[in-house]
Amino acid sequence: MTLPTHSESSSQQLAENAAPYTLWQLALYMLGLGAWGFGGPVALVGYMYRDLVERRNWFTEADYKEGLALAQLMPGPLAAQLAIYLGFVRYRLPGATLIGLAFVLPSFVMVVALGAAYKAFGGLAWMQAVFYGVGACAIGIISISAYKLTVKNVGKDKLLWGICAVSATVTFVTQSEELWLFIGSGVLVWLLRAPPKWATGGKLRSVAAPVVGFFALNGLDWERLAQIGRYFAYAGTFVFGSGLAIVPFLYSGVVKEYAWLTDLQFVDAVAVAMITPGPVVITTGFIGFLVSGFWGAVVAAIATFLPCFLLTVIPAPYFKKYGKAPALVAFVDGVTAAAIGAIIGAVAVIGQRSISDGVTACMAVGTAAVLLRFKKLPEPVVVFVAALSGLAIYPWVQAR
Repeated sequence: MTLPTHSESSSQQLAENAAPYTLWQLALYMLGLGAWGFGGPVALVGYMYRDLVERRNWFTEADYKEGLALAQLMPGPLAAQLAIYLGFVRYRLPGATLIGLAFVLPSFVMVVALGAAYKAFGGLAWMQAVFYGVGACAIGIISISAYKLTVKNVGKDKLLWGICAVSATVTFVTQSEELWLFIGSGVLVWLLRAPPKWATGGKLRSVAAPVVGFFALNGLDWERLAQIGRYFAYAGTFVFGSGLAIVPFLYSGVVKEYAWLTDLQFVDAVAVAMITPGPVVITTGFIGFLVSGFWGAVVAAIATFLPCFLLTVIPAPYFKKYGKAPALVAFVDGVTAAAIGAIIGAVAVIGQRSISDGVTACMAVGTAAVLLRFKKLPEPVVVFVAALSGLAIYPWVQAR
């Protein structure tokens, strides 16, 4: 390991002293985002851009784009990885650790509480009504986030628009995010706009919880916990893409292979993830709770998020060190365009599932219109109104 020189250490110290935020300020922001950030990974990365880049100027465009590109290239939950990377930018490993915990903790506490209620009362029938409204509202929120990301990062660049369109189409058709598409897009823009010396010839241009007992350690099924840990670690390590990609993978494992949950219980678990703030992948905590109580939730959540944490902080220094190189800038531009296209495709896929009739279509469009008109309106207020609307309207829709 090469130790930094005195001048390098001094430069880093000056950069940290000049940071427009402290680690605790960033941690409090991520804690808040984890507590009120509805709309899934697309909306969450949009909130981070709006709040941390546009409004507060805590991070540069380059920091954000590097983090988004790295999050897309590595397996695991998109929003959590971006948050971890942003924590790493100024405060390295301690920052990445604290920010990751702050971002995930609120939604974990919520799904554990909902899991306890679910087991105590035999299901969450009311959730269908809430999700009827919140799901449609989320589509409006996600659409606005995707629009802003597209305008800001793609602009009028025809090459990036082409990549964005292809990525959106592939995501919509396959209903998953393809790693090869992100990498290929980055390589394409790199070769066309900042080609290495060996590739500058003419040929290149032709290449296209209610009781304390939940926390007790006695009576645990250690074999089952180990099985949960192995499975969710595999999911966190080898499943690329956001919550949209991991849901079908989880279904094949927890319902089909291990039979830990029924189809109805799995659908309820996904609904819990969608109506609670924070990363959609936190549904693993709810599933773990149903399978093996509180410690099942802890093991499932840690096993899911630990791989993405390691696969973010390990390559992060190289992204920072070489992030200004023209080749990497071009590569990141290509990956970012593909990522935004995947986000647009995901909006269409999720919309198919959340917009089921004229009422939900109107709610989605209305949400987008309200957010465009009232730019400072907090999203939690919109989501709360949508939840109340769902509770009021869903019984009427079902009775028709």
